[in-house]
Amino acid sequence: LTGAQDGSVRMFEWTRPQQLVCFRQAGNARVTRMYFNSQGNKCGVADGEGFLSIWQVNQTTSNPKPYLSWQCHSKTTSDFAFITSSSLVATSGQSNDNRNVCLWDTLVSSGNSLIHAFTCHDHGATVLQYAPKHQLLISGGRKGYICIFDIRQRQILYTFQAHESAVKALALDPSEDYFVTGSAE
Repeated sequence: LTGAQDGSVRMFEWTRPQQLVCFRQAGNARVTRMYFNSQGNKCGVADGEGFLSIWQVNQTTSNPKPYLSWQCHSKTTSDFAFITSSSLVATSGQSNDNRNVCLWDTLVSSGNSLIHAFTCHDHGATVLQYAPKHQLLISGGRKGYICIFDIRQRQILYTFQAHESAVKALALDPSEDYFVTGSAE
């Protein structure tokens, strides 16, 4: 799966030089993040205008429409994570009201899909990591702060400054004992 600055999203197969599917044409908002869900049957694309779109992967048409597309953040959606069996999605980004990390239910109508919004990360959240074993979300922000959220209780557990500049990367070890942060500096 490839995403570009011009907003296009294309899917390829290892053994074929041409694209299998074009999910989005050029001319859309820049792609900020893309993932497959853990089952591999859905892919999601976040973009610079605050939208998250999700497609079924096993499409037979060359330009399929997303089965879900909504504006998660008013300025940009920078990252997201599929939670559980991909019916729950977490997003990070920048919104005018500082609700920069959100939980969404993909099985209800778009007007009721926001489950919880966390007010955190002045100037926006840049990255997001899900820790399934502990049911935690870890987010990094533009000012170098890290926030850790308990999904079950829907509350912020910890906030601390890890860097002097924007957090650009988060990685979690497989046993979920440690996480690593990387910054713009």
